[in-house]
Amino acid sequence: MSTVEDLYRNYGILADAKDHVEQHKDAYQVILDGVKGGIKEKRLAAQFIPKFFKHFPDLADAAINAQLDLCEDPDISIRRQAIKELPQFATGENLPRVADILTQLLQSDDSAEFNLVNNALISIFKMDAKGTLGGLFTQIVQGEELVRERAIKFLCMKLRTLPEDVLTKDVEEFIFSQSKKVLEDVTGEEFVLFMKILSGLKSMQTVSGRQQLVELVTDQADLEQTFNPADPDCVDKLLQCTRQVVTLFSKNVHSNKFVTCFCEHVLPILSLLTSPVEGLDIQLEVLKLLAEISPYFGNMEKLESNLMKLFDKLLEFMPLPPEEAENGENAGGEEPKLQFSYVECLLYSFHQLGRKMPDFLTTKLHPDKLKDFKIRLQYFARGLQVYIRQLRLALQGKSGDALKTDENKIKVVALKITNNINVLIKDLFHMPPSFKSTVTLSWKPVQKTDSGQKRSSGGGASSESPPKKSPPAQKRDSRQIYNPPSGKYSGSIGNFSYEQRGGFRGRARSWGGRGTRSRGRVY
Repeated sequence: MSTVEDLYRNYGILADAKDHVEQHKDAYQVILDGVKGGIKEKRLAAQFIPKFFKHFPDLADAAINAQLDLCEDPDISIRRQAIKELPQFATGENLPRVADILTQLLQSDDSAEFNLVNNALISIFKMDAKGTLGGLFTQIVQGEELVRERAIKFLCMKLRTLPEDVLTKDVEEFIFSQSKKVLEDVTGEEFVLFMKILSGLKSMQTVSGRQQLVELVTDQADLEQTFNPADPDCVDKLLQCTRQVVTLFSKNVHSNKFVTCFCEHVLPILSLLTSPVEGLDIQLEVLKLLAEISPYFGNMEKLESNLMKLFDKLLEFMPLPPEEAENGENAGGEEPKLQFSYVECLLYSFHQLGRKMPDFLTTKLHPDKLKDFKIRLQYFARGLQVYIRQLRLALQGKSGDALKTDENKIKVVALKITNNINVLIKDLFHMPPSFKSTVTLSWKPVQKTDSGQKRSSGGGASSESPPKKSPPAQKRDSRQIYNPPSGKYSGSIGNFSYEQRGGFRGRARSWGGRGTRSRGRVY
């Protein structure tokens, strides 16, 4: 067993040898034996072993294993010193192994030790990015759960900080190819993290790059598979994939497959959906996502079919006016409820796809069906006007802190919803129906115009071609005694709760059925 004096003496021999250090293999072996000593010997060994490592390739395995023993020492100061020096072993074919080792050490619960591991990984990244990634992805695929989790989070947090000369196009292609393999078997939260990793790559900022990501998510979503509304994981997977892909769509990267999936497989069974998150209005969540992706529907394939599915679902939320008794009172009893939040989403989606087929209402529907639709629109529009007036009156004169109360926040969003619906309904009452007006969805931030001015504060709605007339109204005397139907806004109209959750934290289920991995040192 080497003593402190032995270590210093043999260190001196190696240091003095200079260009002939490789001739003193026995001296280096004495230093390697220092790992078997006490605390002082181990601290010295942790510093001396890496210093002369490169001169003794025949002892490379023994040196690395000795350093690893120090990385697992009970004494935290020894572990920290050993980890700090690990990058010096990352030469040639040893680098992927060192990266693999450092990745496993990410499971440390000591913050200082954890930071040392992070710094060491970053330093070898700058030596050889692909080699380091090889070690990281090996542990992501084969490592125990905690190591896998922290390796993915390391990539998510640290890749964006690397300079361009490290994160080259070749390296980014390697990240993309390895990530595709991992995505064959991931949990929902892992999927979200990998999408952050990939969408942050420079090569993914182009149209072709975003198209690759869309195809990746499309494969992940299994849009061609049978959709089971009773399976919360199945519902969760579709929503999570759509949430990740929605920011990738544009006029050049289309949402056709997702829109068609929602219209064909989800809308017809909307009421049967099982929520994957307790307290989540799953129907509204689906309709919001559909509204967000609908502006990016590209070609004409299945357009008429999608419009018909949207139209049919919209009718379900656009009630007919109740029949009146001879005395003018409602013969049916309770007034139907107007579900404004749902209607905003459906009407917006219908309006967006309708731009691609503006004659849908006039040429694809039977005249009786169109007449029925306009009666429903008129009834809805009348109730809408009442609520808009009530909301404006309630918010009149309020500003600053007064608008920040929970009650007034709900009213502000409700005003956005009702104003949006009002603009869209006016478009549909044109002869022929128009699809020119634009609105900002009530849960989205208001966009600024080219002049730098915000759109109308009345709900984020603006119109390129403002209709001159309101929807047809009934006779003045009947309007004077009109009692509006009950209105309903979703309890979550002020936010998009699913987006904020960002995955399935705390859930044991997974998309690909990943099992528990074995634990233990696999250096």
